[in-house]
This record gives sequence, structure tokens and C-alpha cells, in this order.
Amino acid sequence: MMRRPERLQFAALCYRKTGDKTGIEVLLITSRGTGRWVIPKGWPMNGKLAHAVAEREAYEEAGVKGKAEVKPLGTYSYMKGLDSGFEIPCKVQVHALKVSGFANNYKEKGQREMAWFSCAEAAARVVEPGLKELILGFENRGTQDSAESA
Repeated sequence: MMRRPERLQFAALCYRKTGDKTGIEVLLITSRGTGRWVIPKGWPMNGKLAHAVAEREAYEEAGVKGKAEVKPLGTYSYMKGLDSGFEIPCKVQVHALKVSGFANNYKEKGQREMAWFSCAEAAARVVEPGLKELILGFENRGTQDSAESA
């Protein structure tokens, strides 16, 4: 059986620092189709670098303001369901984005739910195993950053 090549998407793992020992919370949003918890992501855009696409998707889908890191955290794969009923394999390159604020109005306002979660809770809520691993690995990075700045 022929398998289609993976299509590439870019995503933002939006985070903020907290005052407690865990140090980090991540923002999850619901998908418009299934209502499952995901991170903002989208297709490549002409003339935009990967981290800039991640920033743009975070803004359009969640109203997030902030800067995404140029170097990706990693990648994960999933099957994207299309309106036609078909599924296509996608590889998602994830960039950490430190949230500095939120817009009052943005493209998909009112179309999704948003919530902040500890990394452990966020990892428990997302479906994709590779995304779970990235979130848990990011938590470890956050506690190391907190220890280094102490």
C-alpha cells in the first residue's frame, strides 16, 4: 500500500513562567473540529521562517503575543483529518514561544477554548504521543532554567 509523504506544519508551544517550583505552564487550545486539546499550528507560509509561522499561528488561533525561539524544540507526527474524511500524515516542527500578552481581537476568537496547564497536565490532555514527550521534556528544561537563575 502506498503511503503519502508527511506534510510539514509549524507549531508554537506557548508558555509562561510561574512563581512555584514547577516554573512553567503551557497554553493549550481546542481544535475547531474535534474539540481535543492541541497547540497552535499551521502550514508553511511563503516568505516566512518556521518560527515566524509558529508566532503567526499562535496569534491567529489564540491571540497570543510573544516571540518564538528560532531553534525548534523538536517534532512530532500525527494524522490530520480532512473535511473530505481522508487523513494525511503530518510532521509538526514545534517552537517554544514565551507569551508576553494577548490580543483583544484575533482571527479565531470565540472558535476555541484556551487554558493554562502544568506540563504534566498538558501532556496528559494531548493525544499525540510525540507531543506529550515534547511537553514533558520542556518541563525539564523549565526546571533547569529556574535552577540556573537561582
